[in-house]
Formats: sequence, structure tokens, C-alpha cells
Amino acid sequence: MHIHWYGQSAFRLDDGELTVAIDPFGDMSPLAGRGIRFDYPPITGLRADLLLITHEHRDHNATEVVAGDPVVLRSTAGRLDSPVGEVLAIASEHDEAAGTERGPNTIFAFTFDGVRVAHFGDFGQARLRPEQAAALGDVDLLLIPVGDGPTIGAEQAATITGQTHARWIVPMHYRTERTSFLETADAFLQRFGDVQRLDAPDFDLPATGGPQVIVPAAP
Repeated sequence: MHIHWYGQSAFRLDDGELTVAIDPFGDMSPLAGRGIRFDYPPITGLRADLLLITHEHRDHNATEVVAGDPVVLRSTAGRLDSPVGEVLAIASEHDEAAGTERGPNTIFAFTFDGVRVAHFGDFGQARLRPEQAAALGDVDLLLIPVGDGPTIGAEQAATITGQTHARWIVPMHYRTERTSFLETADAFLQRFGDVQRLDAPDFDLPATGGPQVIVPAAP
């Protein structure tokens, strides 16, 4: 599986035949008026067969930047059909107040190229509830926010990593040189012994190994 990180929580997963896009962002220039820097390059040339939107915030739901007439699953829950097979969509919240502050969030899990993938979107609960953990089960590749603020931070993300028994962990939604908000990934990365920092925003998932934290370079 080839993985490309566009920044924030936006990813492309490609197995050579099908492409999954997750949480693409659109024009974020209005943030500059609020004194917030968001300088990731615009997403271009992205075509997908399946597009997953975890929640309806502009840095996650820009369907217009994805070409190819993909099947779109957005802000939902259930066991859903898709071009890559069944997608498990687990209802969660963007905050610690039952979604009353920042709204709902979906944890998406699916098997792609023989790998069980989970993307946590902007998960902001204090913890993963037992029924959510039971529904999710174990995963191979975990894409998880670590930047605190409106989502979970290092301690919560590390706990969820242990609960899922993930083999490969990719942190997301944290402060980089491209952004001026959230916390960095440092506190999360310090909790792990095997951390691979990459020189590019894209990589091929290793065929074996783990647990390992993989940190793509900011685009």
C-alpha cells in the first residue's frame, strides 16, 4: 500500500488498483484573517474510488478537490458497502461534551490491500468508550490525531494505540512548520521506541514489522 499525507488529516491510500481519499481540506485562506497559519499546499491531482469524510469541518470535508466520481461516505455510522468492501463507521464525538461543542465525528475502519486501517478523524472524546473499542477491534494501520486542543493529545492517543494493538501508527492533526496551531507530535512520539521520521510526505507501508510509528514529512 502506498500512502500520501497531504497535511492535517488528509490522506491518499493506493493499492495499485483502487484509491481511498480521507478528509481532504479545501481553501483554508480565511483562517489568515483570524491570525491562524495553514500553509499546506492545495490538494491537486487527487482521484479516488472511495472518499471518506469523518466530520463536517472545512479542513476535512472538501469533496470538491477529489476527482474521479468517488463513492462518498460522510459523517455517518454503520457497516457500509464501498468499492473496497465493507467500511465500518463508528459514531464518536469531536469533543468531551457528547458532541455539543464541536459536533459528531466518525471513526472509519476498513481492510485495504490486506491491511486493517482505522482513521480517527477529529476524535475529541476523553477516552475511547468500551463499546467503541469493541466495535473497532484490532487494527494494523492507525491514523490518529495527536495535537490536542480540539482533538486528543499525546496521552489519549498513546492509550488508544495500545487498545488497538496497531502495527503501524501514523500521527496526524498536529502542528508542523506549515501550521501555527495545535501542539506538535513530540510528546506523542516520545512514548514510543521505534519512530521512523521520513523525508517525504508519501511512503510504502512496510510488508512486515511493528509496532512502529511512521512520521511522514510535512508536505
